[in-house]
Amino acid sequence: MTSALSDPVRNPPHYSRWAIEPITFVMRNGMEYWRGNVIKYASRAGHKYAPGKTPQESEIEDLQKAMRYLEMRINQLQGADEL
Repeated sequence: MTSALSDPVRNPPHYSRWAIEPITFVMRNGMEYWRGNVIKYASRAGHKYAPGKTPQESEIEDLQKAMRYLEMRINQLQGADEL
């Protein structure tokens, strides 16, 4: 049986290392989906490793994901047809 502290669903180590998990922060503050994803990806960058990628590649990928959500929001604010 998996202990609560090592449960990858309820306490993933790349998020639970913070005093407040990003999802808890996002939900308690009623943040929008795009904003929550920016926080999620920026928070885990450098701490979650994708199979077959180096730690640096994994970190860059998460930072690029965060940037993509920011780009999408900017496009939305500018009235772009494609986000």
